[in-house]
Amino acid sequence: MRSRCLCQICTCGRHRCPHETTRIYENSGVYCPTTEYLEKYPTYGNVLPAQSVKPKQGFRAYGGKMEGMTTFKSDYRPYEIARQPRRAPEEYKPKEGQIDLDTTYKQDFNSHEVQPVALVRPSERPQVKKGKLDTVPTYKDDYRAWDIQRSELSKPQQSYCPPTVKFGNSTTFQDDYGPQELQPRQNFKPICAVKPPTAPFHGDTSHRLDYVPYQLESKSARPKEAYRPPAQPFEDLTTHRCAFQGLLGESAKICRPAHTRVTQNAPFAGSTEFRDSFQPWEIPAPDVRKVPEYVPPPGAMQLHSTSQLDYVPHQAARVAPIRPASHRRSKRCPFQGTSTMKEDFPAWASPRRGLIKQQQQLPHPSGTFDGVSTFRSHYVPHKLVPTESCQPPNAPFRSSGPFDSVTMYSTEYAPKKREVCPASYPSPPGYVYETTNPRGHRFFRRVLPTVKAF
Repeated sequence: MRSRCLCQICTCGRHRCPHETTRIYENSGVYCPTTEYLEKYPTYGNVLPAQSVKPKQGFRAYGGKMEGMTTFKSDYRPYEIARQPRRAPEEYKPKEGQIDLDTTYKQDFNSHEVQPVALVRPSERPQVKKGKLDTVPTYKDDYRAWDIQRSELSKPQQSYCPPTVKFGNSTTFQDDYGPQELQPRQNFKPICAVKPPTAPFHGDTSHRLDYVPYQLESKSARPKEAYRPPAQPFEDLTTHRCAFQGLLGESAKICRPAHTRVTQNAPFAGSTEFRDSFQPWEIPAPDVRKVPEYVPPPGAMQLHSTSQLDYVPHQAARVAPIRPASHRRSKRCPFQGTSTMKEDFPAWASPRRGLIKQQQQLPHPSGTFDGVSTFRSHYVPHKLVPTESCQPPNAPFRSSGPFDSVTMYSTEYAPKKREVCPASYPSPPGYVYETTNPRGHRFFRRVLPTVKAF
């Protein structure tokens, strides 16, 4: 019969065999290196990896001679650039006559004579009466108390009477679930008892063994020096007292110009605040620094550079330029300033729009104001009709027959026996221990029950 592992015998899914080191890592010192990859993909013999076909990228030196010509030198051609003529600005000539100080606001918005608005509210006419004042407000006059009858309740009378005898029938829970005695589970936890040591306690430590006490010398007490006041008097002069002389100076002058009201008939003054406040000042000439006279160094100058000494000229042919020759034609015809933009979008004359005044939509009321509002004129009083309740009467349901205590749960419930996982025992019942493989799996062989012959 085929033997089964403890992982296969378990029915609850909580018991597994302890994994140990595999044959590959028996002497490596690594704990539990078993993985799914090592189980499915075992190692093979000494198989070398495939060699790369990609060529090695190395530096290849150029064997030809170096040419001193570049593409910029071969393709670049200097052109003669003609300087554009500069337009001379026209000389400013002031206009004759006086400056017109009128603005568009003064031209478009003329002043109009506005008359005061006539009051719509009538003037008060005090009426003096010698009779007694009837102090009846409008609330008491308009809102009077009405004789309203009390509405009858539509709630039915409650005819339920609670029983006086105590309810003695048992419930389904009391019938189905009787009290049972609880049995304590067996504790598999080892006893945590402290075993007293038999040997005497060794109280020596590394500090007590290695520490060597040394005798320290007594420190000499430094005497405290007595305070000695200085012999010279204290100088209480400060830099402010020495430097400040208290000279009288003139008060600052106000640079703000006098406010002159400019009228329309007054001529325009050409002076500005900037010209009045900032007068031209005489600027002294800058000091010219004297340049020392040049003295040439003695001896002859070596004009040889590292490029002239190390460079070896080579005879090489000139590289032909790859850039094609430019076939530019010179046109002497006059320039046409017209474009599609100017032809399709000509300038349109935009006259100024006039003022847009909204017309008055609501006409002004005519006649005297009536004290009747829209609510008073349109309101129609209606008689209040109570709504009829559609709720069924809350009366208890009574039956003449006896109370049946049988429920669907008590009739259909079938108690099931709780099964215990066989792998939870040290030795599963019905199995005999056989072997343990190198990976740590424990295998058991099932024992068939013996059948007695008649």
